[in-house]
Amino acid sequence: MDLKTHWQKDSWQNSPAAQQVAWPDQELYQGTLGQIVKLPPLVFAGEIRRLKKEIAKAQEGQSFVLQGGDCAEEFARCTAKDIRETLKVILQMAAVLSFAGEKPIIKIGRIAGQYAKPRSSPTEMIEGKEYPSYRGDIVNGPEATDEARRPDANRLLQAYFHAATTLNILRGFTKGGFASLERVHAWNNEFVSQSKEGKSYEKLAQEIDKALAFIKVIGLGDERALQEVDFYTSHEALLLGYESALTRQDSQAGEFFGHWYDCSAHMLWIGDRTRQLDGGHVEFLRGVGNPIGMKIGPKHDLDEIKRIIERLNPTNEPGRMTLITRFGSQKIKDQLPNVLREIKREGFKVLWSCDPMHGNTFVSGKFKTRNFVDILSEIGSFFLINRAEGTVPGGIHFELTGEAVTECIGGADRIEEHQLALNYATSCDPRLNGQQSLDIAFMIAHLLKH
Repeated sequence: MDLKTHWQKDSWQNSPAAQQVAWPDQELYQGTLGQIVKLPPLVFAGEIRRLKKEIAKAQEGQSFVLQGGDCAEEFARCTAKDIRETLKVILQMAAVLSFAGEKPIIKIGRIAGQYAKPRSSPTEMIEGKEYPSYRGDIVNGPEATDEARRPDANRLLQAYFHAATTLNILRGFTKGGFASLERVHAWNNEFVSQSKEGKSYEKLAQEIDKALAFIKVIGLGDERALQEVDFYTSHEALLLGYESALTRQDSQAGEFFGHWYDCSAHMLWIGDRTRQLDGGHVEFLRGVGNPIGMKIGPKHDLDEIKRIIERLNPTNEPGRMTLITRFGSQKIKDQLPNVLREIKREGFKVLWSCDPMHGNTFVSGKFKTRNFVDILSEIGSFFLINRAEGTVPGGIHFELTGEAVTECIGGADRIEEHQLALNYATSCDPRLNGQQSLDIAFMIAHLLKH
């Protein structure tokens, strides 16, 4: 049976949908969606299909996916500097991983759309008063006031324009020389010289130096490949009204004419809270042609995971499905092997990616945080277990920022719990800072080389 039969971009409304917002002004909400429907797409069908082909190669071990960015983007941080610093860190990580693994790195940002966040409770207590939970800038504000926490549908339109602005500057940076391989490597050399762990990274940095010199001397390499990079965007497909408003049919003549794509981002994912088999999120995503990610945490039902994969990818199309595991450093060894075996036994074509952030969150005082040691431990286990099971460890998914924040403890700078307050800037979950992110990249490099 063709599961896309009877699918429409708003057919999700006939299914229960978790984590949706009770917009107090429905007329304003519907009117805002009507405006978004008429606006240009944020990304294009051809770009989406190109990413899917690249992910298909990563599923076979021919490339590797690096996905990272903010936990929850904020409108106030939609500045050239903030976008540049996040992109810079991802490019630096990608350069290290590419040379170490001797394969292309597919760069996907949690950016230009990661404005909504699922919450475990619709309300929260702040200094003895109950407020609606902060749901991300696309819904309400983080300030503890009744006015800020009231869902405002005008923010949907603001999200669209902030995403468009972010994409515009990303395209400028990635195609205008900022992302040249020589420049990125110079940044990494600077990092190595300043890092407390620099000695352990020096050998790899020298190998990259030699490779670049060799390419330059004998004239190898496509000039565009050395000066430009392909960079893709992704976010959690949470607010289905917004996502369906940006869903368009391909208008170009050819084999994909009339196919539907969610043009809010190149890749979308669903989380532990929204991957109900008969829920609105699965119903919506089964009809769009984007690559789809699915988070799998400790409380998963493996039989349901299999049925969701079948519903989202009934033809077992390569590049369509990415399974992002998020078990935590203490549970991954017990839970991941069986998941890998069962999905492999079913013959599903999936990319295996590791989110080492969400399963390792804990509270220290009044701050949510994560320990660098736990993050690295889960990544190491992810690689070892995949190789033991004969599956491909194909990607890593981080929450990170280029800012010098103090949100996760540990790393080369040895941030301690009492130092979290120094620059705890996230409005939601704790992120790796630029230094910690590059530490992780050099450590993953050793895993890729062995």
